[in-house]
Amino acid sequence: MTSVREAGLDVRAAAFVAERLGDGAAVAPLSGDASMRRYFRVVRGSQSWVLALHPEPFEAEALPFLAVRRLMAGWGLPVPEILDHDGRRGVLLLEDLGDRTLQEELRVVGSSERDALYRAALDQLTTLQREALRGPQTAACFQVAFDIEKLSWELHYFEKHFLEGQRGSELSVEDRATLAEGFHRLSEEIAGWPRVLCHRDFHSRNLMLHRGTLYWVDFQDARMGPATYDLASLLRDSYVELPEELVAELSLEFRQRALPSEARDTFLRRFELTSVQRNLKALGTFGYMATVRSNDVYLRYIPATLESARRNLARHPELLGLRRVLARHLDELK
Repeated sequence: MTSVREAGLDVRAAAFVAERLGDGAAVAPLSGDASMRRYFRVVRGSQSWVLALHPEPFEAEALPFLAVRRLMAGWGLPVPEILDHDGRRGVLLLEDLGDRTLQEELRVVGSSERDALYRAALDQLTTLQREALRGPQTAACFQVAFDIEKLSWELHYFEKHFLEGQRGSELSVEDRATLAEGFHRLSEEIAGWPRVLCHRDFHSRNLMLHRGTLYWVDFQDARMGPATYDLASLLRDSYVELPEELVAELSLEFRQRALPSEARDTFLRRFELTSVQRNLKALGTFGYMATVRSNDVYLRYIPATLESARRNLARHPELLGLRRVLARHLDELK
């Protein structure tokens, strides 16, 4: 921990700390997400907070993070308390949930504790999907969705920033045409499924173990999408490799709780195709962070993500054309 001045805190955040928290505060930067937001832990005496610094000013009533948080808290989901905010300075002051992400926790617990944590996360996910369908759906997060345009954009983002950017692939005209067709068909099918509210980044780095409960963070991009989207984010997580038998067990348990009327084969197909889209999207983000933002922290997660994509692409013969083009440029998918 260092003083506000020594930490090099942005002038907006430094002024906020001085005005709202007083003298004697110590500050340490926290590892952030793939956005332009920055995070700091602020400590004074026995108290600590997390300060989220947005790149631009915001109107509190219009900030997606605050709007989604209100909904989730109302549904009984564990989300951090908002302790203060200053929209003019782009600052949120949040409850400090500590540093124990699910990803970190899984490194020190046994298989039974691991399984219990995942079942707890899926119970929470079931609550989100159930409660969001019960009340009025007037909030902004209900008005945006994983539609064809959004899903296709993410897949072409993968093409640009991972295939071409990170791997340096030289795509032929025929390659691009096959990718465009395959991406469109995959996006069209996923976009046509029934929609529920999705966290949108429901994975092990966005679940924090605090006071014995998994808390949710980074939910500001919540939107409508297939019931299997958050499930794929969690069980086909780029950051944690789960045994295949556990993925199968947990996914079918989720189906029984959240989608009991959906045929097993239909559910499994939707889970696997969503996993393909989600994994390719994640690779696009990893490529962008490495090549555009010069941040190599995500490169270590590429092999597991490619293996997950390979496994699910291979299960669906109708994706053979897409897989062949991808495998021509990515040996890991052969």
